Amino acid sequence: MSIVKCILFTIILVLVFSFDSNRSIHAQTIESIFREVDEIAKKIEPQIIKWRRDFHQHPELGNREFRTAKIIAEHLSQLGIELQTGVANTGVVGLLNGKALEPVVALRADMDALPIIENTGLSFASMVKEIENSKEVGVMHACGHDAHMAMLMGAAVVLEQIRDQIPGSVKFIFQPAEEGTPTGGIEGANLMVQQGVLEKPSPSAIFALHVDQRAHIGTIAYRSGGALASADYLHITVHGQQTHGARPWTGVDPIVVASQIVLGLQTIVSRQIPLVKAPAVITIGSIQGGSRSNIIPDKVEMVGTIRCLDRDMRLDIHSRIKQLSTHIAQSNGATAEVEITPTVPAVINDPKITSQMLPTLQRVAGEENVEIWAPMTGGEDFAFYLEEIPGLFLWLGVTSLDRDPLSAPFLHSPNFEIDEKGLLLGVRILCNLAMDYLTIKSSN
Repeated sequence: MSIVKCILFTIILVLVFSFDSNRSIHAQTIESIFREVDEIAKKIEPQIIKWRRDFHQHPELGNREFRTAKIIAEHLSQLGIELQTGVANTGVVGLLNGKALEPVVALRADMDALPIIENTGLSFASMVKEIENSKEVGVMHACGHDAHMAMLMGAAVVLEQIRDQIPGSVKFIFQPAEEGTPTGGIEGANLMVQQGVLEKPSPSAIFALHVDQRAHIGTIAYRSGGALASADYLHITVHGQQTHGARPWTGVDPIVVASQIVLGLQTIVSRQIPLVKAPAVITIGSIQGGSRSNIIPDKVEMVGTIRCLDRDMRLDIHSRIKQLSTHIAQSNGATAEVEITPTVPAVINDPKITSQMLPTLQRVAGEENVEIWAPMTGGEDFAFYLEEIPGLFLWLGVTSLDRDPLSAPFLHSPNFEIDEKGLLLGVRILCNLAMDYLTIKSSN
């Protein structure tokens, strides 16, 4: 071998050794960060549970989360996290800058409770009552938002302690009014987006966890694409012609017309749209018309809900409802006014980010504890964020190992409760999602 070849061969060996060594050091560094996240999270687990119980005992309805917001704001401020309060009325937003300002990832938790009287018998059960629609109502965290806030507060502690190792910035979004408010209008996630929560700086992705009783603690569930349905309010008014109930032929009976419309609406789902593409539901929940058994009224009013997991199909269904309702009414000599009020769009998880983050979920929870769930026709206003930036909405199992999840009280039940041992995994998932996403994004 010539001297030149010997020199080249030596250089190549040095470069290869150096590359392998650097890669090994990098892997060891990443592994040490994972361990540090786990250690910090485990250390603050009692505090996470304490926060959750405090929120649970003092729930507040949408846009009234004043005490809740104050606790969150003080917590983030004590951590030295840049703070913004009063977003979308009572929302709190924190920004943690790591060793770089960009990229930015967002983590979201909802804050509000429901007008439900708690029946769990817990030592920290809610005794709160508020006035809603001029009536006194019980207030309960029956949808797990108390747990969501506690986990995100815990994630803020962990990430602040490894701030100098974060390859970007993390935005913490504590959002009010996910369950809506009696006043209606623009609220919750929709209002937060309109008020610029995804700007200055702009996250390139957003993640959220939702506790769920359908899985044991230690379980994480996900779905790529359509995960939760859009939810739209439907109001149909059928105008007929009032007459005596003994002589229906002298008027136009809006009750009969409304009945035909209700049946016709079901054919939209069963016969007119491709259900193999995405599920859909049209439900009429209330029919009001008439006051006496022998009087055919002038009009009938119906209200209901429309659910769909595909954006284009949603608009198609709206069009078909209007066309079918007005034509059925017209064919009977009546008229129909159709009002569709969009409430929330569908939660559509970004397929690329879902694929990128799946290894994170499997590493943190264990591959055997990560499940793919079927789409659900319930709604979630996290969808408003996903219409602006890509992201991933996940479910966290919170049913005790000794209990059958199928028998556990469902979300929005006065008996809904969680096994707090599941919260630690939620904190670890949030932290690892943020770290892994920022690492991937910063290396591109």
